[in-house]
Amino acid sequence: MVEASSDIDGATSGLAVSLCGVTKAYDNGVMALGPLDLDVRKGEFVALLGPSGCGKSTALRLIAGLAAPTSGMVEVSHHEGETRPGRKIGFVFQEPTLMPWTSVSENVRLPLKLAHAPAAEAGARVDEALARVGLTEFADSYPRELSGGMKMRVSLARALVTDPDILLMDEPFAALDEITRFRLNNDLLALWRNLGKTVIFVTHSVFESVYLAQRVLVMTQRPGRIGAEIKIETPEPRGEEFRTSAEYAHFCREVSAALAPSYSGQSAL
Repeated sequence: MVEASSDIDGATSGLAVSLCGVTKAYDNGVMALGPLDLDVRKGEFVALLGPSGCGKSTALRLIAGLAAPTSGMVEVSHHEGETRPGRKIGFVFQEPTLMPWTSVSENVRLPLKLAHAPAAEAGARVDEALARVGLTEFADSYPRELSGGMKMRVSLARALVTDPDILLMDEPFAALDEITRFRLNNDLLALWRNLGKTVIFVTHSVFESVYLAQRVLVMTQRPGRIGAEIKIETPEPRGEEFRTSAEYAHFCREVSAALAPSYSGQSAL
């Protein structure tokens, strides 16, 4: 039985996202997800980690409302009196998916056009979003003139331009070289601290999940469920000192151990 998605009252609940007994089956009968139970607190940074095909991206699509669950309830927080469209969720996909025929600033402006934001307000918000990701001087450039890392920054700016409460990120740095990936990891953490967004970040990388997240949720093989939860309790702000510390290595070993049963077909519990 499918239960309609609903809103959590953002004024009274500490939760940004709640999934209860969520399943997703495809038309061919394949059960992709669930039952999945997941609570994410407002302002939290959570990583979803698991093998390919375990339903990580499917979970993000359900939260974003891009797909409907087969059964269960997906709830996303809202704010009383909020009238501006598109503010609830921003989505950063694995590929930047930029429009090659128009400029960086126009790519970032697209969600505001779709929301029919006034031109003056849209211009100011585009400028602010580009400044946040360090691309102000590239506002008039075209995607073909940008590096892979810069294209991903444009995609991030486009997700931030509507000032969403929740940021969903589906392996956004997977295709980048290690140096660029490390730099963008640091920049993303700085944005998270400064903006106070709720972030749900899908990754295949144990190292990335430990570096970024407050909680790493390890998913089982399809149909994906939460097999293990590891809290990364370390002083903030994190930086290169943490990345090279014995504490970081300890958490990476713990997460790797929790992930191992997902590749052997066993439960991680």
